Amino acid sequence: MSTMNSMTTEQLYQRYRESGIVSTDSRNIIPNSIFFALKGERFNANKFAAQALESGAKWAVVDEVKYVADERYVLVEDVLTTLQELARHHRRQLHIPVIGITGTNGKTTTKELLYAVLSQRFKTYATKGNLNNHIGVPLTLLSIDHSIEMAVIEMGANHQQEIAFLCGITAPTHGLITNVGKAHLEGFGSFEGVKKAKGELYDFLKMHDGVLFLQGDNAYLREMEMQRAISKVVRYGFSSTNDIVGQLKYANPLLSVSWKTRESTTDHLIQTQLTGSYNTENILAAIAVGHFFGVDDTRINQGIADYTPANNRSQITKTVHNTVIADYYNANVNSMEAALANMKVIDADRKVIVLGDMFELGEDTWKEHRCMIDRALALGAERTIFVGEAFYAHQHVNGEFYESTEKAKEALREQPVVNSTVLLKASRGMAFETLMDVL
Repeated sequence: MSTMNSMTTEQLYQRYRESGIVSTDSRNIIPNSIFFALKGERFNANKFAAQALESGAKWAVVDEVKYVADERYVLVEDVLTTLQELARHHRRQLHIPVIGITGTNGKTTTKELLYAVLSQRFKTYATKGNLNNHIGVPLTLLSIDHSIEMAVIEMGANHQQEIAFLCGITAPTHGLITNVGKAHLEGFGSFEGVKKAKGELYDFLKMHDGVLFLQGDNAYLREMEMQRAISKVVRYGFSSTNDIVGQLKYANPLLSVSWKTRESTTDHLIQTQLTGSYNTENILAAIAVGHFFGVDDTRINQGIADYTPANNRSQITKTVHNTVIADYYNANVNSMEAALANMKVIDADRKVIVLGDMFELGEDTWKEHRCMIDRALALGAERTIFVGEAFYAHQHVNGEFYESTEKAKEALREQPVVNSTVLLKASRGMAFETLMDVL
């Protein structure tokens, strides 16, 4: 039996090097992997360490001595901390650019666009799914082998010091904040708290002389950058002062985006498979990163044109009766405002808006839902439907109000929507995907 007193991170790292694979789910063990027995509020994977070894794991890292049976078990003080330290150590052996991405909205789409562009030239690894927290980031880093030339790591946060902690493990050489907005206000305390928390990425880049990719027309991000006086900044946006200048040409409902470099007269036009006018700046971010790393313009355009979103973030689904913009992966004030702004510019004869509650707004819940109602009604859609308890608190206002997604579904069955472009936007917990059956 070994303990971390007798086994250093370096020694555990040698075992990791032998297998190159980390497992955390005893039901899906990859042969010869190292199993990390993580604990959660409702589970303790120490109990499944023996099962993991039986299923083919080579070693099991545990933090409860009673589960240790032989020398295949590595006893440590805390499994999660050990996983994080191992990832930190592995990162220091990788001499490649690592691009850290955070932001209130658009992190995942931007990460995927960066991957689409960079992988045109480099062997690139990007965060899978939304493995962007204190467990997901270490697992992502430990999935990167020495054949990888470039990494894109998404970092999420819902409280202060989380991004700083993840930067300490990830050590990004380059970074990007998509935007800052009103999300997780319960955890951050205020919008100023959001800026401070996301700004921890800028702090890290400043301290380590990293390169920042900046949406140069975003007043909040510009202010955050100027406060820190970061020396290496690549700017992208809509105004001519940016290094990469672009604009949305059409949205009907898929986006066509044009772009050029500040010095160039050559305009590129890309027909994308994305909807949501707010995605224009995510596309420009990917162009800026690709251009910085020397990806050929034609390949940049190819990478973006070929990218197909497949994660409920602004997917367009053509049903028998309607065109549905399915954007129900998450919702906060900014992403809902952006979704409504997109509906305004979309070229469609009949528009229907269906909004569901935004979660985690704390004491701002009543006010922010009321503001959103006014914003949605101002668009003059054929039908504007509000779903969930927070919206229902305002049912005396114009529009259709339903207390639950189930009730909204019944109403849509009784009064069907046809031949329309429909926006579905809500927090994940509202289960808006169930409305697709009646649209």
